[in-house]
Amino acid sequence: MNDPIGDMLTRIRNASLRGKSTVETPASKGRARVLDVLADEGYIRGYENTTGKDGHPAIEISLKYYDGAPVIREVKRVSKPGRRVYLGVKDIPMVRQGLGVSIVSTSRGVMSDASARANNVGGEVLCTVF
Repeated sequence: MNDPIGDMLTRIRNASLRGKSTVETPASKGRARVLDVLADEGYIRGYENTTGKDGHPAIEISLKYYDGAPVIREVKRVSKPGRRVYLGVKDIPMVRQGLGVSIVSTSRGVMSDASARANNVGGEVLCTVF
């Protein structure tokens, strides 16, 4: 698999559109850091480390809904394996005038765009969520 974070975001998008309560993805530290930001921002209920059906480590993500509609309306991968996008702190975009969040991988860890601005660090913009 060339893009594990993109794969996880696609699994979340597909499961939320189908109305699933949970979705499973292979485990990795990078995926867990992105899920930490999504949980802190209130886009998912949470996640837990489990063992998949094949015996490999997995992460089970609990999706969040409000009045029957998924909380995550749109997920876009910004920085891809073929084209990395690095931005300074002043250039990090606001998603939907601040209603959404950009997830940024910085030298201080993976964080939301607001946290990156507060810590005055730029980095690789992984994805945007609305």
